[in-house]
Amino acid sequence: MRIRYENRRTLVTLSGTVLLRLKIRRCEAEGCARFHKPYRPEAEGALALPQHEFGLDVVALVGALRHREHRSVPEIHAILRGRGVGIAERSVTNLLDRYDEVLAAQLGDSVHLRRQLAGQDRIVLALDGLQPDVGHEVLWVLRDCLSGTVLLARSLLSSTAEDLAVLLREVVEAVGLPITGVISDGQHSIRKAVAAVLPGVPHQLCHFHFLREAALPIFEADRHAKKELKKGVRGVRPIERAVEGRTDPEAELVRGYAAAVRSAITDDGRAPLDAAGLRLKGRLEKVAGSLERVRSKGGPSRPLARLTFLIERALAGTAPLWPAVEQGFVFVHAAARLLANPAEETGAKVRRRFEGLLASMQRHRHRVGDLGVALDHFRKVARSYRPGLFHAADRPDLPRTNNALEQLFGSQRYHERRATGRKTASPGAVLRGAVRLVAGIRARAETPSGRDLGRVDPMTWRALRRSLDRGRQARTARTRFRCDPDAYLAALEQQAQQPALPS
Repeated sequence: MRIRYENRRTLVTLSGTVLLRLKIRRCEAEGCARFHKPYRPEAEGALALPQHEFGLDVVALVGALRHREHRSVPEIHAILRGRGVGIAERSVTNLLDRYDEVLAAQLGDSVHLRRQLAGQDRIVLALDGLQPDVGHEVLWVLRDCLSGTVLLARSLLSSTAEDLAVLLREVVEAVGLPITGVISDGQHSIRKAVAAVLPGVPHQLCHFHFLREAALPIFEADRHAKKELKKGVRGVRPIERAVEGRTDPEAELVRGYAAAVRSAITDDGRAPLDAAGLRLKGRLEKVAGSLERVRSKGGPSRPLARLTFLIERALAGTAPLWPAVEQGFVFVHAAARLLANPAEETGAKVRRRFEGLLASMQRHRHRVGDLGVALDHFRKVARSYRPGLFHAADRPDLPRTNNALEQLFGSQRYHERRATGRKTASPGAVLRGAVRLVAGIRARAETPSGRDLGRVDPMTWRALRRSLDRGRQARTARTRFRCDPDAYLAALEQQAQQPALPS
């Protein structure tokens, strides 16, 4: 190829502004596929992305400051300006997007994935979705449980079995290894997709998701009883005011008991195994017992007598609610112990024991009173989950829960919250989650340099960027409609009335 002309390009790097003089070549062979097409120097790709004014060393620094040091956009802008880089704050956001795209394009390449999994002979697949906004896109992540490698992350507008089957087939083709197990929650579209793409592969359903769904009515009954119990002890604050400003031993004693009650009523539990209401009842009973011992030894003061009356009245008023809740959680904890399988029994034996527990629920349904409907719900959910609850007992490498992937989502939300200050996940967590999640995990484990970023395939990067841009445009259109529905619809009507070009 001959040098036909020169191009000049100015780049802003960490070491200063650089002027590049690029010698453009063209092939003169008429039969060549690149006949008369410009061929730019390969070294240019190691310095900057196409049509960008900032060098890859600046992009790498921006990504490291964001994902490793959790710096906000204004902080990154100030650091770059302090190092002599002339850049606008808006350009920092653009460079962050380019960093995520380039890194995700490299890590998602099938050659890179196979190189990472070269020491393995199988894959155990974890599958889950993240949806911060109900009714919008879902970020689906497929991860290898053995190595912790994220195999695929993609945002989908729907979560049908057909859509998920496409993702599963793409992963199977990319990794080139047999998939010996799958772990997910009990969503029916996931079950259908796994059955269609991976027939015969053990599909373990997450024990945590099962217990949370099955025990939900029992947990709600516990929370209702806790709410009623808390109503009865709302008079703690006036008792504290009665001794406010006093420093005598009696006032300190009243404040100590009041602090114990306040600590008990503000301790909330999490589904499915944590019965916060039962724990509150037990703690208030201990406080009441302590106050009774104080009374028997010398008689409590008037504020303590009032506190004793409040607690005893609240416990007496909610006493009919607790027996059913206690019995319900006995069944829930028994199911959790069976599924945990501490004795490492076979799946068939654990299944038989679980069937016995469900039969016991039916026999003792009368013991829970109004919560009999809750036990019926538990048995109904168990029938739905039953085919996939016991594979982990026969396969030691198959996790019993999908909590590792849930923790990955939680970790990403934590790092984003540290950098942005947002308590909840932003829409961008799904809109750009396919690249942001993968890039963040890699950047926190190992900081890529500008030269590493320069190894990306430009065609792959452009295709990934176009797919992300389509999602951004759809989100922008929805925002415009919310802001001014009349103007949005008028523009569509005008577009529809324009004459079409002849074919």
